[in-house]
Amino acid sequence: MEPRPSSLGDIVERLGTPRVLVVGDLILDRYVWGNAERISQEAPVILLRADRREERLGGAASVAMMLSALGAEVILAGVLGDDATAERCRDLLDAHQVGHHTVLTDPHRPSTLKERYIGRAQQKHPQQMMRVDYEVRDPLEEPLAHLLITALAQEIASADVVLVSDYDKGVCTPTVLREVIAIARRHGKKVIVDPIRGGNYAERYRGCSSMTPNRLEAGLATGIEIHDVASAMVAAEHLCQTLDMEAGIVTLDRDGMALVHRDGRRQHFSVRQRDVYDITGAGDMVLAMLGMVLAAGFDYPEAIAIANSAGGLEVERIGVATVSRAEIIHDLKTADRTGREKLVSRELLVEQLQRHRQQGKSIVFTNGCFDILHGGHVGYLQEARAQGDLLIVGLNTDASVRRLGKGPDRPINDERQRAVVLGALECVDYICLFDEPTPLALIELIEPTVLVKGADYKPEDVVGREFVEARGGRLHLAELVPGRSTTRLVDQIRQNQSNQAA
Repeated sequence: MEPRPSSLGDIVERLGTPRVLVVGDLILDRYVWGNAERISQEAPVILLRADRREERLGGAASVAMMLSALGAEVILAGVLGDDATAERCRDLLDAHQVGHHTVLTDPHRPSTLKERYIGRAQQKHPQQMMRVDYEVRDPLEEPLAHLLITALAQEIASADVVLVSDYDKGVCTPTVLREVIAIARRHGKKVIVDPIRGGNYAERYRGCSSMTPNRLEAGLATGIEIHDVASAMVAAEHLCQTLDMEAGIVTLDRDGMALVHRDGRRQHFSVRQRDVYDITGAGDMVLAMLGMVLAAGFDYPEAIAIANSAGGLEVERIGVATVSRAEIIHDLKTADRTGREKLVSRELLVEQLQRHRQQGKSIVFTNGCFDILHGGHVGYLQEARAQGDLLIVGLNTDASVRRLGKGPDRPINDERQRAVVLGALECVDYICLFDEPTPLALIELIEPTVLVKGADYKPEDVVGREFVEARGGRLHLAELVPGRSTTRLVDQIRQNQSNQAA
């Protein structure tokens, strides 16, 4: 039986700080962003006017970065060249607090660099247009391979788990992997592998604890055509038996994951439908999360279910990006509820909005008490949502409502109940509580593109207007339904009760 999301969230909260050793190919991912404005006059190609360049860790370095963001103590082992790309990788590893004293230097090979060009159409909807790779895939020369093995032998004994991120760039040779697996087995440590596509798996990975091939990789490795969960189970069992693993896993993108354990367990783990923006980094995140949970002493079913959530969050981002424990806990604990949980903390809201902005989405903000939700509120919120791609509602806490002087018995509904009712509206994307006299601090934190208030306000009286407009945003005054207000409803209810009593 698949673990319940609520219990999985509790597991993530208890993961602690496991020590994880990551072995594999280090990659630097460079993203060049710009507007795809027109066709070039020189050739029938799109002209990209670049306006931003970003560099992120990829490959095994990506796995290490993700683990560090999840709270693990991470040691990364691999090889870089003696070049500017290597310097940038080491700087980023330091910034992400990843130990890299076991990353060796090979002056005879370049560091692997993948350069992606991301074009925006009409200032939004970014899409990858092209990728250029700078690399050498030759296997490590034997002297350097033995130096790496020696360095790894000293680290494996103190690690809680060993992860192998094989991108077939030359670090994960059969010689290196055989030694890593043998040393880990002697110390009773699990080795989880993200394998290459094709190749001789028995030569490279035999004896590892488990691996995470996708349906294509597993199909090529086993000769089994994987077209559904049943065939994935057959492939997972084949890998488990032929490679002497304790667990065979096949990742199935939108269909989740299949697990076959050598103790006889066979389980399918489904996933929720996601808005997929970029699958880059999803495999790295699955490997990182599996390793994190297994290193903390939990079993494969829990590790796979949590990795499903983490991988799902990753594909909702552009490029390789980290996911926090708070995001995973939030995702897991709300997975079995109807609709998406919309009441979020400020910290989580900032993380979520960063992802949405990377996807080119515009942010709309409004605020209020919304004590007794009525038709006027619904129309107002629908109009607010129409001003952009996402609507965030700042909701007064119970204490702040009382300070507004609306009456001794207000609010009628407490803040959690008001949030539940607001969250049922499709037009509302996120709800965040504020206790301050005004929502200015919240507005400054989320930096909305559009600020919405009712048409009964004068523009100069709207809190946050100057801040939003100074950053290129705008104010929108939404129409109000005449005669509809919570105060009027409460007074009418009281009048009816008084008439009935009389």
